Amino acid sequence: MGGGSERNAKVEDRTKSKTDSVSRRDFLRHSATVSLATFAGANRLYAAGSDIIRVGMIGCGDRGTADARDFLASTEGVQLTAMADIFPDQLDSSLADLSRKRDIDDKVTLTKEMCFTGFDSYKQLLQTDVDVVILATPPHFRPEHLRAAVESGKHVFMEKPAAVDPAGVRSVIASGDLAADKGLSIVAGTQQRRMGQYMEIIKRVHAGQIGKIVTAQCYWNWDRQDWHFHQRLSHWSDMEWQLRCWPYFTWLSGDHIVEQHVHNLDIVNWALGSHPVQCLGIGGRQARTGSQYGNIFDHFTVEYEYPDHVRVLSMCCQMNGVTSRVAERIVGTSGQTYTTRSTGYIEGENPYKHDGGGNANQHADLIESIRSGNPLNEASQVAESTMTAIMGRMSAYTGRALKWDWVMNASKLDLTPSRYELGDTPVAPVAIPGKTPLV
Repeated sequence: MGGGSERNAKVEDRTKSKTDSVSRRDFLRHSATVSLATFAGANRLYAAGSDIIRVGMIGCGDRGTADARDFLASTEGVQLTAMADIFPDQLDSSLADLSRKRDIDDKVTLTKEMCFTGFDSYKQLLQTDVDVVILATPPHFRPEHLRAAVESGKHVFMEKPAAVDPAGVRSVIASGDLAADKGLSIVAGTQQRRMGQYMEIIKRVHAGQIGKIVTAQCYWNWDRQDWHFHQRLSHWSDMEWQLRCWPYFTWLSGDHIVEQHVHNLDIVNWALGSHPVQCLGIGGRQARTGSQYGNIFDHFTVEYEYPDHVRVLSMCCQMNGVTSRVAERIVGTSGQTYTTRSTGYIEGENPYKHDGGGNANQHADLIESIRSGNPLNEASQVAESTMTAIMGRMSAYTGRALKWDWVMNASKLDLTPSRYELGDTPVAPVAIPGKTPLV
């Protein structure tokens, strides 16, 4: 999904779309300046008090469709007016699903001309008059899509994680800075930050109700190893297979420690008010051993060290038959917390229990920020949590202890493929701790 000059690829009959083949150099090249004419046309902010906020959806899979539905149901005066995806069948399926929802069907106001497909479909959508975009493609594409959206003057809801490698994280931080300069909102899909039990308990942690934090644990151990798995069809090219089965390829998902466990690591960062300073991880692939499972691991364990020598145990897996645990525990000198997506409590000198879980209001908060003219900007926050997860994966893949400053500032790891086209795309070998090089 490139920027700069493009080269046309062969038309893929299977998808009936004009899918551009874009070079790695073109994709990564970020424009240093933008002309005044471009700013005048693209940086059109939503005017407070206007009747309708127009939403564009980039990435029409299950996650994007759910986000679009929640977006439209969250408030009045919102319409879905444009959609983009690499694959026409995925766009059509999403549009049909949204159009069947009786509570939002009148808010789905697309015409055929506002449905775009192919690797460059996001650029076509960003040229329309949408006010806000949902970024819900596989995480690899997030940094480029965010940059393009901000440069086009669009507010953004972006799914987590923010990137899959250090190069992408640095790009997201830069885009967040540009959004701040332009008065644009960026809200991230780290929805636990907006659930009632998390907000109340972290507020109490920050107020000192468990004393000085001394350690923490976080988990996404999942009794499910075939999540979003698709058997490869005979007519799919390497690239199409990987895109349709994206969680199983590190360059697309970041591995499940990044794509999924980022939620729990985000809570730890929030509670401690910091990112880690170093980590040591290990992991492997015991349950998902066949080549049909791409090249990701099925389990990770990472020890993170935060400022003041606070050590955090991180565990995640996707393996059938294991005990599922998706939770966080923060331990202080006078109490400890325990949080899940359905409950939360504090034990110790200041006990507290939150009744029930909570629904995230992330989409409504974004719309309110646009209407009020008080932008929200969560780019750096989600970028740091994403880098926390990436750092753990890099340590586990290589078996090497890593420091945050090196990963953030010196690592040259960039998982971008050489070209974006529906053709041959070799799968990188599964990492082997102690043998996989650190980049």
